Amino acid sequence: MKFLFDLFPVILFFVAYKIAGIYVATAVAIVATFAQIGWLWFRGHKVDTMLWVSLVIITVFGGMTLALQDETFIKWKPTVLYWAFAMTLLGGTLFLKKNLIRVLLGEKMELPEVAWSTLNWSWIGFFAFMGLANLVVAFNFSTDDWVNFKLFGGMGLMLVFVLGQGLVLSKYLEENK
Repeated sequence: MKFLFDLFPVILFFVAYKIAGIYVATAVAIVATFAQIGWLWFRGHKVDTMLWVSLVIITVFGGMTLALQDETFIKWKPTVLYWAFAMTLLGGTLFLKKNLIRVLLGEKMELPEVAWSTLNWSWIGFFAFMGLANLVVAFNFSTDDWVNFKLFGGMGLMLVFVLGQGLVLSKYLEENK
């Protein structure tokens, strides 16, 4: 259920784009992200830092798209978000000497240090790749192709990556039983 909740703005963006175009879809994505945070806040849940970062980025890049009537800005939004995540994980590793993936997931599973390191570097690489993939599709294909990639391609690649991570981690999780 959380997965669908996290996809809420992307799904609404996709539907709004198909019905009314990129500018309406951009406005819908901004409103949906505010609504998502409002819902969590209203229900007394903690709003994840990633969601706050997403709100800032969609508001800035979506706002520039709407104000300037230029879809270039909204096309940059996923890349900026992915690269922000990659840089955060990288900065944690290099400057803070902290594995932020371990900080996020350490209470949920026990892994050896080598597995935590592999997991962290894998996510850094994945986010860097996704940011680049978004730019390739956004600026070499039609806006319609980019919107389809944003929902189906992005989510498909994420699913394959997470499943791959699960396979790699399964050997460590079984060893710790």
